[in-house]
Amino acid sequence: MIIRLQINGGVGMSSNTSRRKFLSAGLMVPVASASSKMGFWKPASMAVAEAPDSPVKLDYKVLGRTGLKVTTVGFGCMITSDGSVIERAADIGINYFDTARSYSHGNNERMVGAALGAKRKQVVLSTKTGAPDKAGMQQHLEQSLRELNTDYIDIWYLHGKSSGAEITDDMIEVQQAAKKAGKIRFMGVSAHSGQKEVIPWMIQKGVFDVVLAGYNFTMSAGGDAGMDQAIAMAAKAGLGVVAMKVMAGGIRSVKPSDPLYQKLTTPGTLLAALKWVVNKPYVATTVPSMTDNDQLEENLKAMGSRLSPSDEKVLAAHLEMIRPVYCRMCGQCGGTCQKGLPVADVLRFLTYADGYGQFALGRERFKELAAEHKAVRCGDCAECTVQCPHHVQVAERLARAQELFA
Repeated sequence: MIIRLQINGGVGMSSNTSRRKFLSAGLMVPVASASSKMGFWKPASMAVAEAPDSPVKLDYKVLGRTGLKVTTVGFGCMITSDGSVIERAADIGINYFDTARSYSHGNNERMVGAALGAKRKQVVLSTKTGAPDKAGMQQHLEQSLRELNTDYIDIWYLHGKSSGAEITDDMIEVQQAAKKAGKIRFMGVSAHSGQKEVIPWMIQKGVFDVVLAGYNFTMSAGGDAGMDQAIAMAAKAGLGVVAMKVMAGGIRSVKPSDPLYQKLTTPGTLLAALKWVVNKPYVATTVPSMTDNDQLEENLKAMGSRLSPSDEKVLAAHLEMIRPVYCRMCGQCGGTCQKGLPVADVLRFLTYADGYGQFALGRERFKELAAEHKAVRCGDCAECTVQCPHHVQVAERLARAQELFA
């Protein structure tokens, strides 16, 4: 279901920050019976103030069985350090904000909570825990509630799961207990890789409400419809679908020291990439990263915009350019490295540095690898055993990550 609202009036947007440098509850709408002509209803007791006057056309979709009405462009807060950008996004009417306990060692949650302030109950707020056990999860939840300055979290994700085997019964029990206690409203799982396995597992389990999955234009290319099918399967089963990694890395700088790199991306390409996801019928909302008001303004243009033939040509050309360097997180390299490296994870860490301009974040994640994996140097191998079906130059990319972070 898509609800489109034209909200007129208000002042025009202005940018108070530097030009774009890098890549560029809420409203409760329980699903009604089939007899409802509108397909939804909103009881007065659950109504929340509508978005303020804004020159932006705000599009909404319903987030699966949660009934939450969310803007199709949300806000990924991971690399945001300026709380005023988050505050402005909420003022404009964006109503989905995503953070995690691990972002900036907890400082990101604190900043997001302070930025949302009194608007907290007008938005859908999600965070994540990567804790491996019951005690750690419970501690994370209490910390998240304190840092976000809230008494409940709308969606609490199990963070970065690559398979159902990584999700224990204890983890599910903690989520369910938190939901019963009113500390969270809905249970979710986020998946960077192995998503085509995680989603069917979630559906079969039948206890989850939302999936946060990497999904972008590269994942439908070359006849590979697996991720499209998984997203459709999730939505049809009632899971709310939130898309991340929507910019396909966002790499946009010339790196003369690295022959693999060209000037890969322009703001127009990034907008086309966001429009591609926003126009997918089974995706409720997206969480593109935004660091300044220029990025916010650019991303807002995706709401209500159709993907044009010229956009499709831009994305096709861009895909050819990033093919040697961008990991689509298909999961097919899992277990194929002779040294046991988690290849997709290391490539993702490199994207944080090269794509998002977040070297510290990439290095932080690299340092979290097991000691034996941090010690690997791909240059020591006579031959790489990883063969990417999408032609990423894996050995070169891994060697670059080791050079940057080790």
